[in-house]
Amino acid sequence: MSVVKQNLEKVVNQLPQGVRLVAVSKFHPVEAIQEAYDAGQRLFGENRAQELVAKAPQLPDDIRWHFIGRLQRNKVRAIMPHVTVIESIDSVPLLQLVEKEAARIDKVVEVLLQIHVAKEQTKSGFAVDELLKAADDGSFNGLDHVRICGVMAMATLTDDMIQVADEFDLVRRTFLTLKDGCFDESEDFNELSMGMSDDWQVAVEHGATLVRIGTAIFGEREYKK
Repeated sequence: MSVVKQNLEKVVNQLPQGVRLVAVSKFHPVEAIQEAYDAGQRLFGENRAQELVAKAPQLPDDIRWHFIGRLQRNKVRAIMPHVTVIESIDSVPLLQLVEKEAARIDKVVEVLLQIHVAKEQTKSGFAVDELLKAADDGSFNGLDHVRICGVMAMATLTDDMIQVADEFDLVRRTFLTLKDGCFDESEDFNELSMGMSDDWQVAVEHGATLVRIGTAIFGEREYKK
């Protein structure tokens, strides 16, 4: 049994029912992704448009690619044919552009609204107040080629799991506010994507339905410039 398959099974066996794994394959070769696919994994996460566009055609068509990194506006068109879910919608203009590009190729794409709760300013996303205001303003209505399925967030990179738990709790409460508000009639708004290799257990305790794990499956990444 390959190391990737062993690691994958170990992670999957720890996940409670109702929590799905996005295997974060950024900076890992196609061969490693294929190993995880052969072991049954279908959801994979990439955070660079160029890498996703290069890898997707080399791998099976039934992979559900999640784009999880900061999405530059000039890369939306390139990833649109390949991506199933864009987890990193961090502004209304980006959402509108995704709608436009999905309509251009007659595709419906699922998206998550990214919430910024971490202390690092390098991480992107809507501020909580900004997100709730956009919801009240009707900014998430009238989209024919975008299906808003929930929210995504990253916690602060810290060993302080109390702080991480507080941040995940804020995400969960914001998600519930939206679900009870402008998405109260939506059958799609159910996903809470949070938690990575170092903090996914805390995320699950706070309601995560998707966890994004890479290192625990594929090992340390070979970083590329």
